[in-house]
Amino acid sequence: MRKLSIVTALTGLIAFGGTASAEHHNEADADQPKLIVAISVDQLSADLFAEYRSVFTAGLKRLSQGAVFPNGYQSHAATETCPGHATIMTGVHPGRAGIIANNWIDLSIGRDDKTVYCAEDERIEGTSFGDITAATQGEYVPSAWHLLVPTLGERVKLVSPESQNVAVSGKDRGALMMGGGKTDAIYWWKGKGFETQAGRALDPVVAAINADIAGTIDKARAPYAVPQHCEARTQKIGHGNGKSVGDYAFQRPEGASRIFRGSPDFDHVTINVANGLVDSMKLGQGKATDILSVSLSATDYIGHAFGTAGLEMCIQMGELDRQIGRLFKNLDEKNIDYVAVLTADHGGHDLPERLIIQGVPDAERIDPMLNAKGIAAQVRENLGIETEDQLLYADSPFGDYYVSLNLAPEQKARVKAEAMRLLRAHRQVQTIVDGADLEDMPMPTGAVEEWGLAERARASYHPDRSGDFIVLLKRAVTPIASTARGYVATHGSPWDYDRRVPILFWRQGLQHFEQPMSVKTVDIAPTLASMAGIKIPADEIDGRCLDIDNGPGSNCK
Repeated sequence: MRKLSIVTALTGLIAFGGTASAEHHNEADADQPKLIVAISVDQLSADLFAEYRSVFTAGLKRLSQGAVFPNGYQSHAATETCPGHATIMTGVHPGRAGIIANNWIDLSIGRDDKTVYCAEDERIEGTSFGDITAATQGEYVPSAWHLLVPTLGERVKLVSPESQNVAVSGKDRGALMMGGGKTDAIYWWKGKGFETQAGRALDPVVAAINADIAGTIDKARAPYAVPQHCEARTQKIGHGNGKSVGDYAFQRPEGASRIFRGSPDFDHVTINVANGLVDSMKLGQGKATDILSVSLSATDYIGHAFGTAGLEMCIQMGELDRQIGRLFKNLDEKNIDYVAVLTADHGGHDLPERLIIQGVPDAERIDPMLNAKGIAAQVRENLGIETEDQLLYADSPFGDYYVSLNLAPEQKARVKAEAMRLLRAHRQVQTIVDGADLEDMPMPTGAVEEWGLAERARASYHPDRSGDFIVLLKRAVTPIASTARGYVATHGSPWDYDRRVPILFWRQGLQHFEQPMSVKTVDIAPTLASMAGIKIPADEIDGRCLDIDNGPGSNCK
């Protein structure tokens, strides 16, 4: 089924290119921007944006003076980095895009590790993704092969081959899911510098940035100054293992490069690369509309390592504002006509130890036995199954669960039913959704904030990749049992603290307005497409064009 899905997607892309080109040239608009800048701030929830909005002075302040949608939604249940980034520049839900999670299980692949990473190509023999939390992420080839639909940059290039599609991110999945498989330049962080796809040479400006990073990353770094408005957020919070968060200002000792990406410095070098490529590739200075996708990852690493409500995040919000301002300043100095949009791939949840003392007494960490291995052991005992084969597979305690292919159909059905029964009975589980039910369910529509949990799960569901059933945890349950590895908080739930994100548009001359009604991140691509003179067929998109022209006219042509 997977091969058929990919062929279908590619056929649709080719067909789209033929028809869209005529539409584009017939309706070309002199008002089309020369550059589209799409910014994703990893883990920037709508709540976090609202909390710090009053103190922004640079890039985020400018965006707040444009068309502001404070109630944007990553509408799906699997609120993770890869699915979230895929929605932004494709305009389709993760289930249609094929990007159901950061990782999923494919029991049919030949390698021992059945976990598939969203931005790898497991067809390449000898690859193994390994552990996404490790500094070295295993031996794999970063790829957009799993993305089954075109990105906006790819669509624009089909009708205007001279257009440049460029993506930069702190994570390979951020760049690949926003840029797609056909880019003119694409860069992401790897170890101690930025790399690109195999077979491509580094742009000299990126090579120079890498050389500068190499000369400084292992050196000691003084702490950031603590802004006055951050002082009240300085409170040490213990989270087990004798460790705490809440009072760290990102000072680094000599040789501590491993914690570089969990600091505001990480966004600084990512913006350096984006600005360098604007300069070297003359983005926004040609005849066609260029696309620059920038995914900033430091907020996510800081949120995981320190939570979202302490000194660390307070400092990061100020630095994020300044870094985005640097990007805009570079574009302004070149008199480039650009439209910018900013959103996030998902929100985030603070660590439960701080939530408990801040009015959320039910916040807690997950039961360490609530996982595929623990549930499978109970199933084996309850059903009297003697085989030692692994019965259940899952990448995390929540999300997609897969039943072994080595079981006879009748036994597989019994294992699935018993596993679902046990999980439903667990006090930390909100609901279990059967994959068979999701396959029969149409993609949800209507007011996104009113979607039920099954509808949210449906938006993430793909029949070739999703699990036999999906586990959704209760609100305020953090799916990290132990903080020994340095992760204290996370995201990925179907709840609004992970789904709600800001969506902000800015262009010179755009009249400010704020629209509190809900919109979706899948609305971004069709909105930008309309401004670039591209019409995406309605049956190829899940979103809609947002009219951000605050007047009698409309950008939705």
